[in-house]
Amino acid sequence: MATILLQAAGAALGGVFGPVGAILGRAAGGLAGSYVDRALINGGRTVSGARLATARIPGADEGSPVNRVYGAARIGGTLIWGTRFEEEVRRERSGGKASGPKVETFRYYANIAIGLCEGEIAAVRRVWADGRELDLTDIEMRVYRGGEEQLPDPLIEAKQGAGNAPAYRGLAYVVFERLPLDPFGNRIPLLQFEVMRPVGALERQIRAVTIIPGATEYGYATRQVKEKTGEGSARILNRHMQVTATDWQASLDELTAVCPNLERVALVVSWFGTDLRAGECRILPGVEVQHRDEVSMAWSVAGLGRGEAHLVSRHDGGPAYGGTPSDTSVVQAIADLKARGLKVYLYPFLMMDIPSGNGLPDPHGDAQQASYPWRGRITCHPAPGTEATVDRTAAARVQVTEFYQRADGYRRMVLHYASLAADAGGVDGFLIGSELRGLTQVRDADGRFPFVEHLVDLAGDVRAVVGQQTKLTYGADWSEYFGYHPQDGSGDVFFHLDPLWSSPHIDAVGIDNYMPLADWRDGDLVEANPDGFRLRTPITDGGAGKPWAFRYKDIGSWWSNRHHNRIGGIEVAQPTAWLPGMKPVWFTELGCPAVDKGANQPNVFVDPKSAESAAPYFSSRARADSLQRRFLEAHHLHWQSPASSVVDASHMFVWTWDARPYPVFPNQLSAWSDGGNWRTGHWLNGRLGATTLADAIAAILVDHGFHDFDVAEVSGDLTGYLQAEVTSARGLLAPLLEVFRIDVVEDAGVLRFRSRGVASLAPRQMHVLADLPEEPLWSETRGHDSDFAAEVVIGSFNPALDYEQASARSRRTRTASNRMLGYDLPAVLPEETALAAAEAAVRDQWISRRVLKFAVSPADAALQPGDPVALPSVGGTFLVSRVEEGAVRRVEARQHIGGAAAVPAAETPSPADGGGASRPCCICSTSRSSPADRM
Repeated sequence: MATILLQAAGAALGGVFGPVGAILGRAAGGLAGSYVDRALINGGRTVSGARLATARIPGADEGSPVNRVYGAARIGGTLIWGTRFEEEVRRERSGGKASGPKVETFRYYANIAIGLCEGEIAAVRRVWADGRELDLTDIEMRVYRGGEEQLPDPLIEAKQGAGNAPAYRGLAYVVFERLPLDPFGNRIPLLQFEVMRPVGALERQIRAVTIIPGATEYGYATRQVKEKTGEGSARILNRHMQVTATDWQASLDELTAVCPNLERVALVVSWFGTDLRAGECRILPGVEVQHRDEVSMAWSVAGLGRGEAHLVSRHDGGPAYGGTPSDTSVVQAIADLKARGLKVYLYPFLMMDIPSGNGLPDPHGDAQQASYPWRGRITCHPAPGTEATVDRTAAARVQVTEFYQRADGYRRMVLHYASLAADAGGVDGFLIGSELRGLTQVRDADGRFPFVEHLVDLAGDVRAVVGQQTKLTYGADWSEYFGYHPQDGSGDVFFHLDPLWSSPHIDAVGIDNYMPLADWRDGDLVEANPDGFRLRTPITDGGAGKPWAFRYKDIGSWWSNRHHNRIGGIEVAQPTAWLPGMKPVWFTELGCPAVDKGANQPNVFVDPKSAESAAPYFSSRARADSLQRRFLEAHHLHWQSPASSVVDASHMFVWTWDARPYPVFPNQLSAWSDGGNWRTGHWLNGRLGATTLADAIAAILVDHGFHDFDVAEVSGDLTGYLQAEVTSARGLLAPLLEVFRIDVVEDAGVLRFRSRGVASLAPRQMHVLADLPEEPLWSETRGHDSDFAAEVVIGSFNPALDYEQASARSRRTRTASNRMLGYDLPAVLPEETALAAAEAAVRDQWISRRVLKFAVSPADAALQPGDPVALPSVGGTFLVSRVEEGAVRRVEARQHIGGAAAVPAAETPSPADGGGASRPCCICSTSRSSPADRM
């Protein structure tokens, strides 16, 4: 109506100026009238968006079984509580100013509780909704671990009323408060959770741990560090997981969750050495790149900016190491560790940034210095034991003093971190160095050890900065701590570190303990006692009768005796300053690689860029998480026992936990090139919180009421195992026992489990058999090829692929059979573990085609199922599978061949990066790097 009226009025007014004016007036009036009409007609109109007609939420079925998780697994949950959806209405006007219609949009939020599994769990690492990982920093999710003392959730109690809310004790569950539903089509999504429920002993044993990578510019920062990547865009340098705001928080949250008794942390911070010649070596803080564009936290170490720092060398197109942690990030990390109730020990660490093809003169006599070597190789030039060595001359003292005192020398690095510790409010402990064996053993013209003297002075200087409340030590290499025995035929014995250990400024004897605990070889599987046929030469001391002076493992005797140096093999009458038991012993590092036979040589690692790269003696290089766990458990069990008083069990710092959280490290090779080294390295990330075959079997038996069992002879890796249905212990264990070839026998009321392929089984020679009338003395049956499978397929869940269902297929045997043997396990297995199991299973079934039957006297009661036997007239070893009692004991046995060396299998590349090398490492970096520093 306004349009018509204003058109007429406009035409009348415009007519004053003639026909053209009337036309223009009519148009202007129509335009104004249209605007008025829209305001009057549409101004009160409301357009409503999609709205739920009902807010029904799915319910749980009565009597649904509760999951049981052993180790780490990805599981679904069951809705156990919820409210009606919360509706949020948002009204906005569309179009021009106050002229468009009102638009109502509706958003819905869910308040729900999801039951996960039987408690008590350690933590929930990740959450998926409809198959996509959730960013938990945008969601309010509370985790209840299922302890017997947990309290009701405050939201549930507020909705149900005080005293009416269940605590769900014994059930691990999560509560989502105001979970946004619009990303999921206004419905509750399918939720899945990565749950960690440790069932082994190691997680509860650990009381101290080291934190690496040591070389990470911002990896220790507790606040996000952003770098400008373009106009209006930036990237976060220290966040790669969606569970927390920073990598540090994600990693430390998991560490403190899986290790409930953790008390102490040694924070590793690294500078870089440039040369193995002590007189030429500069000690410098380093950076990955010389320039970063507009970083929210400027990098600075010891007053040096990025442009003044050492640029670490390049390897395979990227930095060989990450950079030195920014001082600000170190202070933030110390503050966060204290806030978590942990005692902090600062650990200045020296990495050698010497690339291949360096052309530097080698003090040890090679054509050039080794690439990325161990810091323990720094020494005088030429080194002791080489021709023209300057050892035992005045020049040796000059070189060592230059290393220590120069403007960019070792003393500057250590005192900088002492000052930083003081600025951070103090720390509980401080290491003045570690594993500088090549320097501590250098002598001057008077036969003194100049670097040891410098360490004594350095301890006093550090004490003056950090105060009396901070404990100080030096982390001596396990081959260094107890003394120096020159290999020159002199018979000299020096307790060269005693001036340091007896210093009033040193509070403990620090040992980086990588002493071998085993001497195992694959051939030992056919012997009952490998030492029975292996030559062992006792360590003796014919002169002074003190063999402990040469036995580095005899820590107790070294600790509890006076020490006398020897010159030419003759003891000096005057003892050193060491007094028996005067200081406690700490293990400043204690570690073992997760590799086959890692306990044979725990100090080595595989890193393709380092000259130190090596596998343990007699190792197949196959991954072996369970061996690493057994090594660490054995140490903790021994030193934490009441009978042990030498080593302070609260200061056994396990090597090592990485501040880069699992699983983005090691999977994101585009961010960290040393991720491939994790596979058989010393890392505990991704291994603590998981399980092993032995631990899982033991936990299952205990959960089902069995206590008389022995799993000591079970070995093998198993990341996780899941019980999703009500079943018996036998039903749950049977697939595991069959796939991993584990035999079970009852012995005096005890169930004994034994891994068939890796147990030491020396066969018993059966010289006397029962001779029955009209029966052969023994008979052998061989199965036909068509009765056996040509290949084995094992289905499981692959942790490297976010627990996707995967299958491992053995190589097909050359046979006429087309049969395939399949297993579908509710187990989480690394791909190489599943592949090795498939190969072993198909091999074992073909070997066991030979079945032997014979009889023995009833008096031979010692022969039991599972025993290995051999008949002189029959080739091979056989395992007894059945014994039938009667007038004679009828025995049935199948052929057995001891497990061959496991062949490492290549794993499928992670979806994030599509491939990469598989090498272990010990200390690592934060950006395309992998240090070589474990000797």
